[in-house]
Amino acid sequence: MLVKNIKRLGVVAFLLVAVTGCKVGDPYKRPDLDFSEEYYGKTGDTVPVDSVHLAKVKWVEFFGDYDLAALIDTALANNLDMQKTVQVLEMSRQDLLQSRANFYPSLGLTPFGYKRDYRSLYHDKYGNRASRRHANESETPPTSLYTQQLSYNLGVSTSWELGLWGKLRWKKDAARAAYMQSEEFKKAVQTALVAEVASTYYELLKLRAELEVAERNLDLNKNTLRIVELQYEAGEATSLAIRQTKSQKLRFEALIPQIEREYAVTENRLNTLLGRPPQKIDITGHLNNVGFKGNYNTGVPLELIQNRPDVAASEYELIASNAEVGIAEAMKYPSITIDAGLGLDSYKLNKLFTPVESAFALINGAIFQPIFQKRKLKTNYKKALARRQIAQLDFKEKMIDAVREVSDAMIILEKLEEEYALGEERLETTQKGVTDAALLFRSGFANYLEVITAQGDALDSELGLIDTKMQILLANIELYRSLGGGWQ
Repeated sequence: MLVKNIKRLGVVAFLLVAVTGCKVGDPYKRPDLDFSEEYYGKTGDTVPVDSVHLAKVKWVEFFGDYDLAALIDTALANNLDMQKTVQVLEMSRQDLLQSRANFYPSLGLTPFGYKRDYRSLYHDKYGNRASRRHANESETPPTSLYTQQLSYNLGVSTSWELGLWGKLRWKKDAARAAYMQSEEFKKAVQTALVAEVASTYYELLKLRAELEVAERNLDLNKNTLRIVELQYEAGEATSLAIRQTKSQKLRFEALIPQIEREYAVTENRLNTLLGRPPQKIDITGHLNNVGFKGNYNTGVPLELIQNRPDVAASEYELIASNAEVGIAEAMKYPSITIDAGLGLDSYKLNKLFTPVESAFALINGAIFQPIFQKRKLKTNYKKALARRQIAQLDFKEKMIDAVREVSDAMIILEKLEEEYALGEERLETTQKGVTDAALLFRSGFANYLEVITAQGDALDSELGLIDTKMQILLANIELYRSLGGGWQ
């Protein structure tokens, strides 16, 4: 009898598994994206033969700075947001493993146990002797006129929901898409972290360069003040000349604590990105030595789907939404669950392990067909369709934003380089003006106002050039990030 039940169980399972190939819902298809073959604002019709796709360049090679590379390595290992993202990814991975396990039956073990039944004795209305079953030993047994009976049992039980209509496969697809979305989110966090660490590092280099300029101009102004004071003692200058020259010196002096304050705050911000409390950061680089190679190409807009983690994550959200539609549609159709059990059951302990007398096998099948659910199934399906449409619009919006960011970065970078060339020319002119003014001042052919005006123009020109250089560095970083670089 046991062998026959097992064979029947196998036949039924085989027949039911055969119908699980029916899958409702539409497979995912990427929506049409109408984008041109190049970015708006891109100059030049040809790409150098030896150029490399910028998004595929590893960040270590892109920056090429030992100090910066060490800082980024520390940030990737210790940044708190990065560590949180890793744990979110682990949770998504566990959900994916769980979705795969839904295809297998659950299995439970009933360990060795026994059950005691109490039966009281009485006479029925015909005068025949009978017994009435009472509760088991977990409740208070009768105190007289009863018999008791022990039964011993040991067994295993299983339950299996068949994946009809593709419901379980759609759930696995949704979980896989959610996992991949978390993976892309981790990449996006890394990309943003690399860009922020690099930007903060270059900000420190900029502040150090500004401090050097301020200190150098302060020394130059001190020399001018000494000359004016000597002229005043000789009766060749007025007290007004001393006050205005001293005012200029104080202006230069005030720049130094301002820059030092910004440097300390920026250093603290960088330490926070590195996941550690404020401390001194040793930096050996100089802003003048920073530069990026020019033999890179930007590729085409549609490549952003593979390169940019946030765009890829948006598409995985759309894939998951499409799977949710399949799940909602499958819920409208019948579900089949098989319950089965094998075990030993005997009223005699010495017979429990005698399979011929104590073994049993059970199999139950249940089919559930929803009929009236107060419109819940239809509502869930319609809402799933709407969520998929929203996800599709979000995906298109993310693509448009990504292409816009690349276009903005290229335009900004091109115009900043033009501005930097003009800034270099202006700085050269103002520095020559400072030299000429100093010579004329010592020869008596120029007054103090011309000197301090020339010094002020030179200071503004040099600080402006440093600021433009910093903006160029940030624009390069932004172009690298917007193309999807930084997570390799």
